[in-house]
Amino acid sequence: MTLGYEEAVGSLHAIDPAWPRPAVLDVLEAPENRHLLDFVQEDPFGAHVFPGNVPGTPAEFLRDLDAQLASSGPIHLWSYIPTCAYRCRFCQYPVVLVKGKIEKAADWVDLNIAEARLWLDAVPNLAGAEVGEFNVFGGTPSLLPEAEIRRLLEFYRSHFGFTADTTIRFEGDPSTFTPAKLDLLRELGCTKLSSGVQSFDDHVLELCGREHTAKMCVDFVRNATAAGFEWVSIDLMYGLLDQTLDSVRRDLDVVLENEVTAVVCTKLHLASYSDTRTGVTGEKPAAWQLPSYRDKLVRDGHRWPTLGEQYQMRELLTEGLRAAGYTEHPTMYFARDGLGPEKWKSIMVDQDKQEAEVAIGLGGSSSCRASEAITDVNSRRYPETVRSGRIPLGSATRFTPEAQEARAVKMALTTLQPLRDSLHTARFPGRSLFAEPWLGKFRSLASRGLVRLRPGVVELTPAGEVLVEAIITTEL
Repeated sequence: MTLGYEEAVGSLHAIDPAWPRPAVLDVLEAPENRHLLDFVQEDPFGAHVFPGNVPGTPAEFLRDLDAQLASSGPIHLWSYIPTCAYRCRFCQYPVVLVKGKIEKAADWVDLNIAEARLWLDAVPNLAGAEVGEFNVFGGTPSLLPEAEIRRLLEFYRSHFGFTADTTIRFEGDPSTFTPAKLDLLRELGCTKLSSGVQSFDDHVLELCGREHTAKMCVDFVRNATAAGFEWVSIDLMYGLLDQTLDSVRRDLDVVLENEVTAVVCTKLHLASYSDTRTGVTGEKPAAWQLPSYRDKLVRDGHRWPTLGEQYQMRELLTEGLRAAGYTEHPTMYFARDGLGPEKWKSIMVDQDKQEAEVAIGLGGSSSCRASEAITDVNSRRYPETVRSGRIPLGSATRFTPEAQEARAVKMALTTLQPLRDSLHTARFPGRSLFAEPWLGKFRSLASRGLVRLRPGVVELTPAGEVLVEAIITTEL
């Protein structure tokens, strides 16, 4: 859905007159920020994975990881279960469809546990590393039969460094969190649930190919809260087909009415994940990625929100959540009443942490300070590799010392918290945010109203917070 520059400016100006004009539009249409507009109009997914800048090998990554884990703070550990009942029209994740053959899901628990054992053998310090948060992501792991959920969680709890402070989080479709599964997850020590609600508008959900209804989404939030889960998080998307500002406003109202613990706001992304290297590339494009299909939808009378409307939707959500007492940390992750930040993200990106992430399962993204690696996304090749006794890392890259420093700055900026020079110089002796190469970059951003410079501190302005992903990708 890439537009030419003039088309992008036109789309930026096309807003819903019934809603306020976002101030960030003035920044994006300024000639000196053309590169930022070029970035945002190319439909970026988000700057949440930071690839290395020099070729590496899986063996090098595993050694780098082991070295960091020898003296690490709590890490983020996640298990990716790729099973889904169907594929959404925007989905590009590596998923395996199991509708009507749910017994096949057990195979993926077998594979996940087998891969985890390979990691434990190859990375000696992994078993003893304290787990800050353990997430079971998908796919739709809530599709798993109860016996398989128990088997998976009991394996991880008995083989990895879980402590009394470890939080366990489980993801799934709103319609699949049955009362029996909620009770089981509570029994197994899970305190957090996440669900890809995406919208509370049945028309928008149907066009997305989602098979749950808005009522099912509300029921999930209420049932999970009543069952005693302390953190109930939902994903909301904006920029969806036929979505309007009024529809997004109703989504926000439902969130506030039900006092949802946390909300992740995501822009619809149709550019190829392989182009942005986020490590979740599917084997075939999502239906909405196909230009012929998108054009047919328009001919049939449907409509994609303009770039200007997307920023109105973003502002509606972010300002509405903040006004209701939610805090954004990191970018577009909102938690209620001071309950944040999002723990697993904080472990990876907060300036005073930036610890390791170990992702086990198809398409997982793992990283440490010296290198990073992506697990194979091919659902046919992956099982063969695991069964042959090899960790199925599809690629790995390393960071030069300069790239390690740049990665640390970029990740810290995504938290939206002030960057402190004292923390930076402690981690990178002899370096400073107020010396080159950083000082010139930050002065340029300050001159355009995107950051503020205070003694020992660099902080984003409101416009900088909105455009943080564009800034760190195009300027840093």
